[in-house]
Amino acid sequence: MGKGRYLLKRFIYIVFVFFIISILMFAIYKSMPGDAVEIMLGSSKTTMKPDAYAALYEQTRQRLGLDQPLPIQYFAWMGNMLTGNFGYSTQYKKEVIQIISAPMMNTVMLNICAMIVVFLISIPLGIITAVRKNGVFDKVIQVLTIVGYSIPGFIIALLSIFLFAVKFPIFPISGLRTAGMDAGGLAGLGDQLWHMVLPVMVMSVSGIGGITRYVRASMIDVLRMDYIRTARAKGLREKTVIYVHAFRNALIPVVTITTWWIIGLFGGSIVIESVFLIPGLGKMLIDALMQRDFSVVLTMQMFYVILSLAGNVLMDIAYTLVDPRVRLEN
Repeated sequence: MGKGRYLLKRFIYIVFVFFIISILMFAIYKSMPGDAVEIMLGSSKTTMKPDAYAALYEQTRQRLGLDQPLPIQYFAWMGNMLTGNFGYSTQYKKEVIQIISAPMMNTVMLNICAMIVVFLISIPLGIITAVRKNGVFDKVIQVLTIVGYSIPGFIIALLSIFLFAVKFPIFPISGLRTAGMDAGGLAGLGDQLWHMVLPVMVMSVSGIGGITRYVRASMIDVLRMDYIRTARAKGLREKTVIYVHAFRNALIPVVTITTWWIIGLFGGSIVIESVFLIPGLGKMLIDALMQRDFSVVLTMQMFYVILSLAGNVLMDIAYTLVDPRVRLEN
């Protein structure tokens, strides 16, 4: 009963915050300079007669609903968005929903691959460095994680391109497919994964550095606890003490930083996608901002808002899975 009540309260909170942020975002983008209709019509202003252009301009403005007062525009936009109609792209001359599916799939696939790499490396590495605290291996890893965590992603991306795509042409430099390749099935998937290796490596560097340090710090604190000494005194195997008793109790702070890292990862992929020319949500967002394509921009922004709000709830639920003593209603 307590969990149901908590989830209901969190759902109401998410809906409330979602609408507040949507109002702010809508107001900000409507106050930005630039005429979406003129951008959409392009060079028609110079090729058409003034009267014909004015009529076409007004017709397009009415079709996009831009002739209505701002409150009516907002409610129309929000009502359409809640029913799956994300508006019309002035840049691509298509409905937003028709152009968003492929970039979203690319972004989700890229981020999932980066998350898998980060977790597979950082969690074991954090545990090993905690167990071997102050040893040579621990000190080397600490230096490497600090360097990886401190250098901005775009710097790592440029260095990686220079080393692994220019100096030593091992990986493709951009895109998700080899030019002129139309193969599908396993061959197409393999080609796409090969193009994702370098971007995933770049996206994983800061995550590995940050999460490794959090796992290490949490494990060191837990390994000092009395119940760990008691478990060892009972003759339990060291692996059982570390992976069953210590690691599970060290997961609470790790869950917190991991959740926020995952949320930030989707936002951070904007830079990586732009550097590697990957046709994902990030590149689409940058292009839409440059072209004043506000329907696409607002859709992207609301996606990140929902991701952040849902992440908070998932983080609370993860607490209860990691430690049954944590109650959601508290």
